Amino acid sequence: MPARPDRYAVIGNPIAHSKSPDIHARFAAATAQNMQYERLLAPLDGFVATVRGFIDQDGKGMNVTVPFKLEAHALATELTERARAAGAVNTLRFDGDRILGDNTDGVGLVTDIVVNAGVAVRSKKVLLLGAGGAARGVVLPLLKESPRELVIANRTVGKAQELADTFGAQGPVRATDFASVQHVFDIVINATSASLANDVPPVAPAVFCQDTLAYDMMYGKAHTAFMRFALGHGAAVRDGLGMLVEQAAESFLVWRGVRPDTAAVFTELRDRL
Repeated sequence: MPARPDRYAVIGNPIAHSKSPDIHARFAAATAQNMQYERLLAPLDGFVATVRGFIDQDGKGMNVTVPFKLEAHALATELTERARAAGAVNTLRFDGDRILGDNTDGVGLVTDIVVNAGVAVRSKKVLLLGAGGAARGVVLPLLKESPRELVIANRTVGKAQELADTFGAQGPVRATDFASVQHVFDIVINATSASLANDVPPVAPAVFCQDTLAYDMMYGKAHTAFMRFALGHGAAVRDGLGMLVEQAAESFLVWRGVRPDTAAVFTELRDRL
C-alpha cells in the first residue's frame, strides 16, 4: 500500500486566486516527492487556530500569504535570518513542536534577477521603490549580493530611513524620498503597490537608461504601468512572475531538501496568464 502523501498548503484570505497549488504540484511531480498541496482559507481572526488544526492533521508545512505574514512571524518558534530581517514569514515548516518560520521572497527576487534575467547585482547601483513589507523582505538578500549601493526611496522618507538604519551594518544602503532621486540606476525595483491601481510611483525618468533593468514585483498578462513607463524611457523590463516561482522553489527546498528546476513551470504559468 503506498504511503500517504505529506500535506502542505497555502493559507490566506482571500486564497482562491493562489497559483501555489499548481506550482507545487508540478515541483512534486518533477522531483518525485510524495506530497499534496491545497489552499486554506483562514478567517481573518482565525489564523492561528487554522494552522494548529492543520498541524493536528499531520500537516508538514505552509506558505503564508496576505494578510497573515506578520501573524506567521509571531507564531514561529524559530526564525531564519532572512525571516528575522524581513519581519514577516511566508513559509512555515512543522517538526513536532517546532515551527520554523522563513521568508523566501527576497531570495526569489534575487534569483529571478541574477539567474533568470542574467543581471548581476554585485557592484551595481540599485534603487528600491517603497519601504513597506514587500520592500523590507528583499533588502537583506539584495545586500548579500554586494551592490555598489542600495537606495531606498519612499514617499515618506522616515519609513525608508528606518529600513536603512535597520540594515546599515549589512551593506551600503541609504534612504531618500522619490523627488530626490535624479540619477541613473542599473536596477530599479518597484516594491510599491502602485501597479495594483495601474499607477506609477512618482520616480523621475532620469533613473532609467538603456542599460537599466526595471523590475516590478507585480505581474500580469500585460505590462504594468511602471513597466510601460520604464520602457518609454529606454529600460529593459521584467515583472514579478519569476519571483513568484523562485520563492516557491525556495519554500520547496525548505520543506523537502531539494530545489526543483523552475524553467518549465515559469513558461507554463506565463502562457496561462
